[in-house]
Amino acid sequence: MSKPTRIIGIAGTNGSGKDTLGELLASDFDWLFISVTDLLRAEAKKRGLPTERQYTSQISAEWRRESGLGVLIDKAVEQYEKQNQEYKGLVISSLRNPGEVDEVHVLGGEVVWIDADPKLRYQRATSRGRGSEDNKTFKQFMTEEAEEMNQGGDSATLNMAGVKQKCDIFIINNGDDLTDFKSLIKQELKL
Repeated sequence: MSKPTRIIGIAGTNGSGKDTLGELLASDFDWLFISVTDLLRAEAKKRGLPTERQYTSQISAEWRRESGLGVLIDKAVEQYEKQNQEYKGLVISSLRNPGEVDEVHVLGGEVVWIDADPKLRYQRATSRGRGSEDNKTFKQFMTEEAEEMNQGGDSATLNMAGVKQKCDIFIINNGDDLTDFKSLIKQELKL
């Protein structure tokens, strides 16, 4: 297979609709959707570790140190190239390091930052049914987000504020109507 003709990276706050955006691009616009969080959860399971953020964050930092800050984007592109089907593009969520944004840009892509009201995001996150990963208080949810926003280690660790600064498109997803959301993304992403 060839490289994707168009690449969109998705970043944003927890519960903002990153995966919903990716799933809509896949189902309604014929894109391949790859969640780097799912890649990291699979690696955690392979290592016999829990799939909570603490462990996936450690794995992502390890991979970035070993293979470069854009390694998760590279892994997603590799998966795209292994497909036996043609897609209109590749959409990759959840970018959490500025090096991932840089890699999407090197490949000619754009990165979307998606956000929503914190209480709405908390409600969405706790209703996803991911067990202990999303079973937390609003205060814990916001504390975890604050830790992810600001880099707490070397350049390979999470830095959502750094990601946000490099994004190309900004979407606020405070609605609950999927049809309206589809219209919004179609307009914002020029689909």
